[in-house]
Amino acid sequence: MRKSEGKTNKYFNLEEMRQHKVKATVYIIIRVITVALLVLSIVRGHWENVMTCVMSLILLLIPLFLEKRLKVVLPSVLEIIVITFVFAANIMGELGAFYEKIPLWDTALHTMNGFICAGVGFGLIDILNRNDNVKINLSPLFVCLFSFCFSMTAGTVWEFFEFGMDMLFGKDMQKDTVITTINSMLLSGQPNVIEHINDIGQTLVDGKNLGINGYLDIGLIDTMKDLLVNFVGAVVFNVAGFFYIKGRTRVAAFVKNFIPKHID
Repeated sequence: MRKSEGKTNKYFNLEEMRQHKVKATVYIIIRVITVALLVLSIVRGHWENVMTCVMSLILLLIPLFLEKRLKVVLPSVLEIIVITFVFAANIMGELGAFYEKIPLWDTALHTMNGFICAGVGFGLIDILNRNDNVKINLSPLFVCLFSFCFSMTAGTVWEFFEFGMDMLFGKDMQKDTVITTINSMLLSGQPNVIEHINDIGQTLVDGKNLGINGYLDIGLIDTMKDLLVNFVGAVVFNVAGFFYIKGRTRVAAFVKNFIPKHID
């Protein structure tokens, strides 16, 4: 082995050790905070928060489940992002009300979700492509297409979940949006005639003013926005993923940090 190769291997070993230390630190901090909030919620009798904490702790076990049961290991960078994502979505988003305090919080998480799920889909098909026992050899374009469809399907299923929680349990996961324009055929009372209502300043329900400067859209705009940013995240990853497969260029070298690997 040449000296340059030895230096390269040493560099990557040190880099992996550093990433493992960061991952372990993040795991400890997030679990300690989550357990503390769990205990506090039990003491205060906030049982909905208790369920959120329990669900978060279960989700934090996903990387371990993948490794032990499916023999799939997540790169340290991806694993750190996944556990941070769970904490940001459930603990900070729900318990800390970051969804209400920071308008772009939900948008940022759905964009990242599209990116992460694209990486998972990309890794799954890459594993099959490299498996000698599976007769499949997709071109880079189809690998990216599968990854994109996987990400969009995951995003759509999540929106189904939000809709189901709102309809069945009276939640408000599909956040409302205040709008000032309505285009409706129903309100016109005539087939194929659209009624345009502009500059809406207030909304009354049963004679009561809702106190908003416009009309309340219940969930639709939020759902479509979430799917749109999921689309953006998936496209960004797969553009980089395509060049990663084709040329393994430095520009797309970061992609390897988001691709799960199969344990032989």
